[in-house]
Amino acid sequence: MNLSSTRLSSIYVLDQDQALEFYVGTLGLEVATDADLGFMRWLTVRVPGDQREILLERPGPPAHDPATADTVRELVSKGAGGGWLAFQVEDVDAAHDELVAKGVEITQPPSDQSYGRDFGARDPFGNNLRIGNVPSPG
Repeated sequence: MNLSSTRLSSIYVLDQDQALEFYVGTLGLEVATDADLGFMRWLTVRVPGDQREILLERPGPPAHDPATADTVRELVSKGAGGGWLAFQVEDVDAAHDELVAKGVEITQPPSDQSYGRDFGARDPFGNNLRIGNVPSPG
């Protein structure tokens, strides 16, 4: 098997309009696609200038039956939905201060790690974010 990476990832959000406000208005991402497919809203965002997209997916059809969607929503709201995103910034401390001023929940203050400097945050739904300056390997 010869796999290659894709340019699409996804996380679960409980309200796509609120997710747009957070990811675009607060974090500064841009809308890549916002389409009503009838059975679901296909909403993707991306870092400006990047080709990789993040699907902001609401639990429900076609992927989940109602009971499963309820369970996924409950897990996401507890920060246990399994979704997380990592973003690269030049100045970790300035990014931290900016997000604190905007009221973003910080789960870990900026700190030096073996892989670089970063901090933890959460989106309004409980998804974990890592924002840091992590050098490229090699």
